Amino acid sequence: MNWSQLLSLKRFGDTQPRIRKHQNETRLGFEVDYDRIIFSDSFRSLQDKTQVVPLSKTDFVHTRLTHSLEVSVVARSLGRIVGEKILQKHPNLVAEGYGINDFGAIVASAALAHDIGNPPFGHSGEKAIGEYFKNGQGKKYKENLSAKEWQDIVDFEGNANGFRILNESKQGMDGGIRISYATLGAFIKYPKESLPKKPTNQIEDKKYGIFQSDIPFFNEVAKELGLIATGTNGNVAYKRHPLAYLVEAADDICYTIIDFEDGINLGLIDEEFALEYLIKLVKDTIDSKKYHQLEFKKDRLSYLRALAIGTLINEAAIMFLENEDLILEGAYPYSLLEKCKYEAQINDIIKLSVEKIYRSREVVEKELVGYSVIATLLDVFLKATNRKYENSLTNYDKLVLNLLPESIQKPKETLYLRVLTMCGYVASLTDGSALQLYKKLKG
Repeated sequence: MNWSQLLSLKRFGDTQPRIRKHQNETRLGFEVDYDRIIFSDSFRSLQDKTQVVPLSKTDFVHTRLTHSLEVSVVARSLGRIVGEKILQKHPNLVAEGYGINDFGAIVASAALAHDIGNPPFGHSGEKAIGEYFKNGQGKKYKENLSAKEWQDIVDFEGNANGFRILNESKQGMDGGIRISYATLGAFIKYPKESLPKKPTNQIEDKKYGIFQSDIPFFNEVAKELGLIATGTNGNVAYKRHPLAYLVEAADDICYTIIDFEDGINLGLIDEEFALEYLIKLVKDTIDSKKYHQLEFKKDRLSYLRALAIGTLINEAAIMFLENEDLILEGAYPYSLLEKCKYEAQINDIIKLSVEKIYRSREVVEKELVGYSVIATLLDVFLKATNRKYENSLTNYDKLVLNLLPESIQKPKETLYLRVLTMCGYVASLTDGSALQLYKKLKG
């Protein structure tokens, strides 16, 4: 892969190439991506979607919105640090008009959107959608779907749904919000379809990132960017866009450190114990004198959190630059933090977070509510939309359909698209709106 192709400014529907040297420097094309994402309805809905604790009313606990904003800030720093060195190594990019801020803007934009396709109730929301089809009332649809279509549904993936949201055409909006192909490439952490599942131990095959309905456009993006095709026997799969490693690292840094901080603030992790874990991570950079001058534990925690994030940003940048050639060849199989010198400290923090936060009674109880809510919504809306397609609506179905946005009340032409549309709608709901709809349907 080569950087000139990977930094493509092309957008859906372009008939003429976008040349970097011809861009308006006061508002870069990649910065337009950021603006379009942040003003989208799907992004705004993240303000009431779970990051750690579903349906939390505690002020200091992060939502998907605050998490996404923080990840984008970390990603921008990573992009600029890496971009500076890449431009020094590849002077042809400077001649083509690219600058440090291009890298920062691409990675920040992709990071801003990285959770845009996630359902309500956290990662359990994805599992709840899949569970409805795998073991619930949705099992009956299997016989009328292809193997890959069925896998899209039973293994519903927020990453694939995010790609669909960014690019889904609507009346008067062909190509969705029309993000540049470079930003889309950085956004796609798992550039493959749902089957075969985990065909290799490579990081890009860990999950999937593209629904069957989006493969034609995805192939167009991959071809424009010059991504390396790896799929065999007609299966669609590619090596990652190099900047996707930076988006992933920014997310890893934030959820490792900030979810941990949320756990402390919620009282799920003992503060003294937590400070000890963070100090281990920043022992090479901590200013002990400054640390001991901080009177309150909250201030000491904030200092360690900022220091830890800065430390991991620099470490991720080092790992990327040391392995840039392998990454461009599609031969780097790990995430950036997976083999870094702080791997042991990161794993210790994640292990404690899993034990004390993600499996805490409060989280588990609220995730159980999410399973019931999502299964009910899918069941009611799918039955109504399929009956409308079959011209067999009941009076109850007519009332149910009026609860849906007008844009999706007309049934799609295939069962797969009808199912995917309803899954996408339920995934678009906030925690609060999903619960409110559930209560209305239950009377």
